[in-house]
Amino acid sequence: MGALTLTPNLATWGIAALATLGVILRPFSWPEAIWAVLGAAALVALGLLAPGTAWEGVLKGTDVYLFLVGMMLLSEIARKEGLFDWLASHAVRAAKGSATRLFLLIYVVGTVVTVFLSNDACAVVLTPAVFAATKAAGVKQPLPYLFICAFIANAASFVLPISNPANLVVFAEHMPPLGRWLAVFTLPSVLAIVTTYAVLRLTQNARLKAETVATDVETPTLSFGGKVAGLGIVATGAALIAASAAGIELGLPTFVAGIATTLVIVLINRGGLVEVARDVSWSVLPLVAGLFVLVEALEKTGVLQMLADLLKRTAEGDPTLAAWAGGAIVALGSNLVNNLPAGLLAGAAVQAAHVPEKVAGAILIGVDLGPNLSVTGSLATILWLTAIRREGQDVSAFAFLKLGLLVMPPALILALGALLLI
Repeated sequence: MGALTLTPNLATWGIAALATLGVILRPFSWPEAIWAVLGAAALVALGLLAPGTAWEGVLKGTDVYLFLVGMMLLSEIARKEGLFDWLASHAVRAAKGSATRLFLLIYVVGTVVTVFLSNDACAVVLTPAVFAATKAAGVKQPLPYLFICAFIANAASFVLPISNPANLVVFAEHMPPLGRWLAVFTLPSVLAIVTTYAVLRLTQNARLKAETVATDVETPTLSFGGKVAGLGIVATGAALIAASAAGIELGLPTFVAGIATTLVIVLINRGGLVEVARDVSWSVLPLVAGLFVLVEALEKTGVLQMLADLLKRTAEGDPTLAAWAGGAIVALGSNLVNNLPAGLLAGAAVQAAHVPEKVAGAILIGVDLGPNLSVTGSLATILWLTAIRREGQDVSAFAFLKLGLLVMPPALILALGALLLI
């Protein structure tokens, strides 16, 4: 009888695993969204998940959908209005012909964008700007610069609560005050950011030395629509900080800001809405929805309660061990199933187990920083991959993994060590 009761759970885990592999490996070169949706549909079709429960899982991602739509609209309208080309020309001029200086400039800008606009915004907004900068500079190999957008989006994502929406999931209603947050996470964040830069710089050094960067770059005139787009992005950052301070979910303010900025520019230009909507990467939304359904199915197998019980027992016996193990396991798990579902499960387990603050903090670092190991580790990295493919670039899962194995582990170890020493 026990074996019979286990069968549906094993089937659910098997389908979730296959769907995740599909997202990571993209068989037949099908988009990631197809595999996530197929996995979710299979769970419902085989009776392993009730349609109503699957729909509940989809609805749980509402705030994420709103956030993504707002950011994608902001990015697309800014790209069309030439804001990224204008910023790129200034960045290239500031580099003064140095490939390494341009690398550092992009890294600093990526850090600022991630901290104040979130890691997903860094992937969506910064990536096209960086591609424009490398094109303006006559760079032959843009990937070293584009890698920055992927890695800093995760490395700097726990400087502030708003730097990664997953932060709000892990702590939920037990979110520390901003002062306490900074006291706990500033040193780990600094170490993660600096270590990630150092390893990226070393691994890309040969390419950078072989590169030449133009110094005489024409600066295009920024249109009025481009100025409005820039103001929209800045206003969105301010709205996110205010929303976080007020305990408001980030999706709706971002959605409103994206819609408002787009409509204002469309009115200024007297058209162009269809073109903007056509070029947005809408496939990200069903991908996220599919992942939420997979998480909902996994929760129904009792895995959440098992995780909570294990976490509670370990934290009661040895909080330091629980912090190290929790951070490392969640970091690895985020790459196996993506940090969106991993963060949802880990966050729910943290709340159910009532663990000490440092254990919760270590798990948050694992959720945020761990995804730098693989190309599908976080939604931000998937968004980055979508953005670079649009520009004619691509990175295989294996190529990213080889780099991630060098970048992520030292940053994670130093960040967790700093957290436990504070």
